[in-house]
Amino acid sequence: MQIEYRWAEGQFERLPALAADLMRNPISVLAAGGGAPAVQAAKEATATVPIVFVGGGDPVKLGFVASYNRPGGNVTGVNQLTTGLGPKRLGLLREMVPTAATIHVLVNPTYSLTETHLTEVQEAARTIGQRIQLVHASTEQDLDAAFATMAQARASALLVGADPFFNSRRDQIVALAARHAIPAIYEWREFAAAGGLMSYGTSLSDAYRQFGNYVGRILRGERPSDLPVLQLTRFEFVINLKTAKALGVKIPDTLLARADEVIE
Repeated sequence: MQIEYRWAEGQFERLPALAADLMRNPISVLAAGGGAPAVQAAKEATATVPIVFVGGGDPVKLGFVASYNRPGGNVTGVNQLTTGLGPKRLGLLREMVPTAATIHVLVNPTYSLTETHLTEVQEAARTIGQRIQLVHASTEQDLDAAFATMAQARASALLVGADPFFNSRRDQIVALAARHAIPAIYEWREFAAAGGLMSYGTSLSDAYRQFGNYVGRILRGERPSDLPVLQLTRFEFVINLKTAKALGVKIPDTLLARADEVIE
C-alpha cells in the first residue's frame, strides 16, 4: 500500500489544486484532515472515490453528508465538534481572569467556519456582558503582528479561535502568549501540553484514531455510505499549573476541581 501526502501549510486556497493533483493517480480512498476547507476540496475533486474526513462544523449543514446515520454518497468521517464550544471557552477564560475588562479573540478570516465560531462567541459575550476585541491572523507573520498589537493594548486575556492553521502553529502561538504574558485558552489539549494556560475541547488524538480506523475499514471493502458519521462526545478541560504560576494567575479552586487534567 502506498500513501500520498499533500499539505497546504495553512493556506486554504491551495487545497483544491492539491486535491485535484492527488486525483491524477489511482486512489482507493481520499483522507481529508484539517477541517471543512479540506473536505470541500476533496468533494470538488471526486464524486466517486471514497472520502473520509475529520474536522469541526456540522457536516450535514455544510452539505458534506445527507445525515449522520446515513451519510449517503462517497463521504463519511469524524466530527470533532469544534463548532459550539467557543462560548464555553469564553466562560472558562472569564472565570480564570475575572478582572479582564476586554478579552481578545484571535481568529483566522480565511477559515470557512470562522464566521460561525465568531457569531457564537459574540452572542455569548453579549449575554454575560463581556467586552471582546477581535484580532486577525492567517499567516505566520500575521501571528507575530497580532500579538504585538495585543501587547501594545495590554491584553489581559485571549481566546484563540478554533482553526486548523492555528493548530499547525500552536508552538508559535503558545510561545508568543508566554512572551507577552497573556493568559489564553485554546481548542486542544496539545496547546496546554505545549505550555498554553488551558484548553477545552474534544480529543484530537481520539478523533484521528477513529479517522484512521474508518480509512482502514474502507480499504478493506466497506462503503462510506454504510459508515455513520462519528461525533465525539467526550470533552477535556486541561489546565497548565506551571504556566499559571509563570503568568502570575491564581487559579480559582472551582476551576481546578472541574479540570480533567492538571499539568504541573
